[in-house]
Amino acid sequence: MNALRASDSVSVAELAGRYGVSEMTIRRDLDELAQQGVVRRVRGGALSLLLRGEEPPFGVREREAVDAKRRIAAEVAALLADGEAIVLDGGTTTLEVARIVHDRRLTVLPLALRCADELATAPRIKLVLPGGEVRPGELNFTGPLTEASLRSLRFDTAVIGCCGMSAEHGVTAHDLEDVAVKQAAIASARRVIVACDSGKFTRTAFGAVCSYDKLDVVVTDIGIPSDQHDALTGAGVTVRVT
Repeated sequence: MNALRASDSVSVAELAGRYGVSEMTIRRDLDELAQQGVVRRVRGGALSLLLRGEEPPFGVREREAVDAKRRIAAEVAALLADGEAIVLDGGTTTLEVARIVHDRRLTVLPLALRCADELATAPRIKLVLPGGEVRPGELNFTGPLTEASLRSLRFDTAVIGCCGMSAEHGVTAHDLEDVAVKQAAIASARRVIVACDSGKFTRTAFGAVCSYDKLDVVVTDIGIPSDQHDALTGAGVTVRVT
């Protein structure tokens, strides 16, 4: 996936050499990505089908930076006090947060069915669901009903995921309806925590969610670029690196 983001085409031999694995392994990976609509297989390699305004499928993203996402989720969970009311965004990192807080005493409004399903059996979680349409593939809640639900409630903390982060463009996301839901969640919360792996700092997505000065805490991994770390702290944001 990293190679595809840097180039519109990749070759089996080049990837096998770069990552120190067999060409058969690379072929299997490319075949799986082709089944998910991410690439088109060609002789000796593959062509990227990802457009700037689109994000990779959830199943692909869920396998990226797995260890970093789990460490980030654990740090986010440590920042939450028992009894808090939180709004939990959809996404692969926030799904890890849902898994970690399963046994905590919290009121949680999840913005994705995946997170809701994870918390449905949690013994001490008060689970509140928003209305709205469910976005295919991602299974996030979107639309006017979701936004209205968020506007009618007040949360101690919003835990937000993103598709891109930069000092120039702030927090960004691919889906415009998702952008509106994130903005409503941020507006309804006393504290805003962004949970993202450092790879997000190399990307800018289609829709602008908010600037850095709207955030309170960013939890990420050690790969965060130093200029972005400085930009966040300069905007008054606390940066927690795991």
